[in-house]
Amino acid sequence: MADVSLYFHIHQPFRLKPLNIFDIGVGTDYFDVDEMLDFSNSRVIRKITEKSYLPMLSLLLELLKREKDFCFALSITGVVIEQLKQHSPEVFELLKKVIATGRVEVVAETYYHSLASLYSPTEFLFQVSKHRRLVEDEFGITPNVFRNTELIYTDHIAELVKEMGYIGMLAEGADKILRGKSPTRLYKSPDGLPLLLKHFKLSDDIAFRFSESHRSNMPLTADTYSHWISNSYGHGDVVNLFMDFETFGEHQWADTGIFEFFRHFVHKFIETGNSFISLSDSIRSRTPEHVFASEEPVSWADVDRDITAWRGNSLQEDVLNKIYALEKKIFSKGDESLIEDWRKMQTSDHFYYMCTKWSNDGDVHAYFSPYGSPFMAYSNYNNALADLRLRAEE
Repeated sequence: MADVSLYFHIHQPFRLKPLNIFDIGVGTDYFDVDEMLDFSNSRVIRKITEKSYLPMLSLLLELLKREKDFCFALSITGVVIEQLKQHSPEVFELLKKVIATGRVEVVAETYYHSLASLYSPTEFLFQVSKHRRLVEDEFGITPNVFRNTELIYTDHIAELVKEMGYIGMLAEGADKILRGKSPTRLYKSPDGLPLLLKHFKLSDDIAFRFSESHRSNMPLTADTYSHWISNSYGHGDVVNLFMDFETFGEHQWADTGIFEFFRHFVHKFIETGNSFISLSDSIRSRTPEHVFASEEPVSWADVDRDITAWRGNSLQEDVLNKIYALEKKIFSKGDESLIEDWRKMQTSDHFYYMCTKWSNDGDVHAYFSPYGSPFMAYSNYNNALADLRLRAEE
């Protein structure tokens, strides 16, 4: 029988307000988005609360109470926790109840959902430490397993994660690295850090393809999905199903049947003798069989499974180089509000909005962006960046 490790990621950025050149140098709050705008931080959080967070967390709590062998993992960025506490406290309280069951593993990550691991090891270590303290303070849990922003992995990042004392790390089971090997075995980095790899096909069958009406086996049923896993994998395998929490209710709307599907899948999977297993237990109960090595960044984004979603064009390269080049000047000021704004501007979503890809990848980027085009996203970010630089150089 197969083991499944379920992992959901909860994140929403602090979106930037519309800024122009006349906002530079006048003391603008970059993230105080007008409540009347559809993409204001408060409206986005409340919308996702209604469509996804409340119904899915309620379902998960129901399943935890009903199925004693059900467990899963969550990663929750610091910036979304801040917003939930402010705009949707009922979600935060429900989240605490779910975690308090003792069968929900909270995963470590960067507080600001940043790309610091690619630009500043010092900042990366700080953000991971800040996130760990937050999880300890809010949920009474110390994370054992690490996931980097967007599952970005390199051998060097794995070295840093191992030095921080984590027992393992999550990564994308990218075909270009595995070269035909199965993602259902425990791997290790060249430095020996255990790695759990996302089974992207089975994960994306839910996250992206669940409601595709043109597919012959759609709508996907719990029986079919459980059969796929049970008949394809067995002893020693762990099927890592990793996806955004917003898959349920936001990316796949309630009227697709996504909530009913998940409820029945959990019951059916356990009923047929299979097991859900925590990330930590999966790592501790297995010995890594192969090395998963990549000097170039691998992520869970887009068909390329690389970092071109955030660093694939000159617009993104320009602002990323500028924001991290400010690090020394920012800290030399000793201004906590300046440092906090700098860190919120590192959130990867800002650069994701500037992606100029086309076809299916481009459609996904456009869906999540509050801007009319990548160039509008770049211009708006540059205005905030100009003001931030001015404050750092005063």
